[in-house]
Amino acid sequence: MKAKHPSVSDPVWSRLHHEVAAMAQSEAMLASYLYAAVLNHDSLEAALSYLLAAKLASPYLSAMSLRDVFAQALSDSAFIREALRRDLSAVLERDPAARGLAQPFLHYKGFHALQAHRVAHWLWGKGRESLACYLQSRVSEVFAVDIHPAARLGQGILIDHGTGVVIGETAVVGDDVSLLHEVTLGGTGKESGDRHPKVGNGVMIGAGAKILGNVRIGNGSKVAAGSVVLHEVPPHATVAGVPAKIVGRPATDEPALQMDQQLDTDFAI
Repeated sequence: MKAKHPSVSDPVWSRLHHEVAAMAQSEAMLASYLYAAVLNHDSLEAALSYLLAAKLASPYLSAMSLRDVFAQALSDSAFIREALRRDLSAVLERDPAARGLAQPFLHYKGFHALQAHRVAHWLWGKGRESLACYLQSRVSEVFAVDIHPAARLGQGILIDHGTGVVIGETAVVGDDVSLLHEVTLGGTGKESGDRHPKVGNGVMIGAGAKILGNVRIGNGSKVAAGSVVLHEVPPHATVAGVPAKIVGRPATDEPALQMDQQLDTDFAI
């Protein structure tokens, strides 16, 4: 098999292609999969469309049909194309388990769920709400991540591990945010309208944290693992506990980039 040559004008695609080519040479059992998923394509967008469609296909919607939808969204939206590269780079920069771009691109379901959500959100904006909700359902079934298609997510997002992440309809997540597994950005009950959290830029939300209601989480803040946040969090504050209270200040202006899970001061619940 002969791989296509990547464009040098896209450094993310070029690096990914190089890494996957090396993987195909070193592990013959995966060569067919790696060629089909990456090396036979001429762009990052084409590879992602193929990969996600293969993972999310069902007896009711074929991989070919889904691939066309993903390709259309990626072609139409410059925001999604830029976010794809920033999200993939975010995994490499923040997750010590990611030793390159190939591993998260091929295998990380938090990354896959995020990219699929971006397409579902694009569909929602085009008035194709039924297909958007179908895609949300498939993503939840396959990746165990449930993000409403109407939720608005920025760029440079890391959803680490992904399992159990839930993000509600009116939630807004800024740029360069990191969320760990079992994070919920939810409502507080049966209220309607604007009812979900608004998360600022550079925020880190620890594993199992629940942020409930239309509350604002300020830029550069940190929510400790297992916390339940019911009220606004000011910028550059660390909160912890049930219910969460301010316990300190992150050591950096953008804790999402550092991924330091420890509290910034001595604190006992």
